[in-house]
Amino acid sequence: MRFGMGYDSWTGGGGMGGRGGHRGGPRGRVLDGGELKLVLLALIAEAPRHGYDLIREIEARTGGGYAPSPGVVYPTLTLLTDMGLIEEQATEGTRKRFAVTEAGREQLTGDGEQVAALFERLKALGAHHARTDAGPIQRAKANLRAAIHHRLGGADVSTETLHAVAAILDDAAQKVERL
Repeated sequence: MRFGMGYDSWTGGGGMGGRGGHRGGPRGRVLDGGELKLVLLALIAEAPRHGYDLIREIEARTGGGYAPSPGVVYPTLTLLTDMGLIEEQATEGTRKRFAVTEAGREQLTGDGEQVAALFERLKALGAHHARTDAGPIQRAKANLRAAIHHRLGGADVSTETLHAVAAILDDAAQKVERL
């Protein structure tokens, strides 16, 4: 029972790894369903965790570049439990904490190379996020967004103004590309 890359036979399409709380970084899926299962399983194997802990750990490992949504993580945890790869531990309170089972450890052993590659990909996403969403870049992007909304937010914006703003943005994009 190997986790596959791409579409996943267990869920009928691997659609469980969507962008979730994806912030920054490249567009598109960060992890597909099978990949998310492996990442969650590996994190749970490191230490028993709650769903929220898993979300925060992935976010931390990507430097804030990606945080899967609860709507993706919790169904995946249910699936991993149903598959016998993780089990719920007794805890105080309402949050469920999960631990890996022997079957889960065997799964990780068989998929060790894929797990390592996935964690490298998350690390690379974190490095990309640090470069492209660093403090000064975030500030400048927020300033640009605010200026555009302020200038173009009125009802009396002319076509000439729209074209002028587009030209400024195109010029800035070309300058950044030439750096």
